[in-house]
Amino acid sequence: MTDTLTPVLSADWGNERAWTLEAYKQTGGYSALEKALTMAPDDLIALVKNSGLRGRGGAGFPTGMKWSFIPQDPETEAGRKPKYLVVNADESEPGTCKDTPLMMATPHTLIEGAIIAAHAIRAKHAFIYVRGELLHVVRRLRAAAREAYDAGYLGHDILGSGIDLELIIHAGAGAYICGEETALLDSLEGRRGQPRLRPPFPAVAGLYASPTVVNNVESIASVPAIVKNGIEWFGSMGTEKSKGFTLYSLSGHVKRPGQYEAPLGITLRQVLELGGGMRDGSELKFWTPGGSSTPILTVEHLDIPLDYEGVGSAGSMLGTKALQVFDQTTSVVRCVLRWTEFYKHESCGKCTPCREGTWWLVQTLQRLDEGKGREGDIELLVDLCENILGRAFCALGDGATSPITSAIHYFREEFEAGMYAPSREAFPPEASVLFARQTVGGVA
Repeated sequence: MTDTLTPVLSADWGNERAWTLEAYKQTGGYSALEKALTMAPDDLIALVKNSGLRGRGGAGFPTGMKWSFIPQDPETEAGRKPKYLVVNADESEPGTCKDTPLMMATPHTLIEGAIIAAHAIRAKHAFIYVRGELLHVVRRLRAAAREAYDAGYLGHDILGSGIDLELIIHAGAGAYICGEETALLDSLEGRRGQPRLRPPFPAVAGLYASPTVVNNVESIASVPAIVKNGIEWFGSMGTEKSKGFTLYSLSGHVKRPGQYEAPLGITLRQVLELGGGMRDGSELKFWTPGGSSTPILTVEHLDIPLDYEGVGSAGSMLGTKALQVFDQTTSVVRCVLRWTEFYKHESCGKCTPCREGTWWLVQTLQRLDEGKGREGDIELLVDLCENILGRAFCALGDGATSPITSAIHYFREEFEAGMYAPSREAFPPEASVLFARQTVGGVA
């Protein structure tokens, strides 16, 4: 793995006009599209597949493989249906804030990637689904799309290639559940955002019951660089099974919170160095590797590789690569309570384990945080989590349990203290301001 990286996605973030087509073309923008239009769709899919690009939205599923699932055989019913590309820009995970600055700073990177991806899967329509509260992002993307249409990169007969693509920037109503791909598709079709039963999977019956690819913003925005520079270049970064570059969101008790682009496999210790280290007087207590829905880790995990395999071996998930860092002033119980309140609020209510389970988790955690815990409350939390995990309709329920069970594993004594004395005496109220700020609106 290379420990250093010349920025790719964030290379032009310092340019105030980087969001314009003029600035984007000055740095080679849309040259990857020109190259891609000369390639057969199947060759494009093979290129992305062989590059090792994995989805940057949380699960890490190979992007090219997902594209290859789209049925193209005209002899089958699915093969004859229109194909759709949907870009998931419903960034809502507490602590996750990588896609929003990317879309604000260089929206044409995403649009160029969407055109290439649509060509690869033979889609004539593409959608970018943006979280409704992010009105400034919606406006920025729509302005960039108008520029792309005027320049001939979108619409009919793109650059004289005979390829057509209509791009729609869609603003959601603001729901964390719509980050789940099937709930997003229901919302896009005008229905209440709730997850669908699978199978059938979106690749066969997605948007309007037609074959659909749903990819994260960063996944699609990474495609132009791969097309332009090749798979050997992309594979020179990262690790054997987690190739390439990515954006890490660093927040919490650090000197310089922000977005840090680095090769997959870098460690938290190295990212903290990039961010200036912990705040003065702070000592690392616990952290999340991939947002609030991933099991927390501690100081003993400072040097694990931040890739899918490394974080998985430590018992957590890389997720959205939201590195939330907390120091010794933080109450683990209160932090987990804040996150659980968010999941309770954002539950769509479709399934009983999540709808009822998250409510009971909040009640129990509130008692412990106030020092009014009852004998057996810790066992009750564990039991509730076990009855939610794997039984909810989608991953929201699973994500709500992850920080709780991991926090009990590493900091059981703080939960036990909540049954005997007010935990608020040990951790001042101002310590919770950070968590409240991170969970309001779902974005730090």
